[in-house]
Amino acid sequence: MTDRLDAQFAFLTEADRLKSILRGTTLADASRRENSGEHSWHLALYAMVLADQAGDGVRIDRVIRMLILHDIVEIDAGDTPIHGAHDPSEQAAREQAAADRIFGLLPKDLEADFRALWDEFEAAESADAVFAKSLDRTQPVVQNLASSGGTWNEYAVTWPQLQTRVGSKIERGAPVVWTWLRARLKAFFPEA
Repeated sequence: MTDRLDAQFAFLTEADRLKSILRGTTLADASRRENSGEHSWHLALYAMVLADQAGDGVRIDRVIRMLILHDIVEIDAGDTPIHGAHDPSEQAAREQAAADRIFGLLPKDLEADFRALWDEFEAAESADAVFAKSLDRTQPVVQNLASSGGTWNEYAVTWPQLQTRVGSKIERGAPVVWTWLRARLKAFFPEA
């Protein structure tokens, strides 16, 4: 039992480092950058509040678990802003290596369970993962709307870029949410 607890607390202590990873998005009041721990918590709350927007068969408890875990790899791989310049295949390799190391700290049963949830989120094929991914794309848009455009100017975001990288993912998992957001995006992207 001691070995199991040692592993569990090693993982929990390592997970605390997620609070030190600054993201590309600011808080809604634009006072500072959001950290990845705050983002993960906020997304779990998004899932609870927007559960009525999930498609048939979506299990919100699984969505919440995915969202709590989805960015843990940023401890090693860092945050990659969706509108920033980066090599996607290089980032994916860093994230896979981070997942191996971080989930590997856990007892084998928890490692397998958590890693399976993380892999499912990344693949975005199951109904749960599609909804989780749509929320992950929704939250930064809401933050940018609340902060008068937030980091869209910093990253020189265009409407086609936002539609492709963000809108299509939101629309796939939460179409009514995307319709609601799109009406508000017209203030920043007239062609929306």
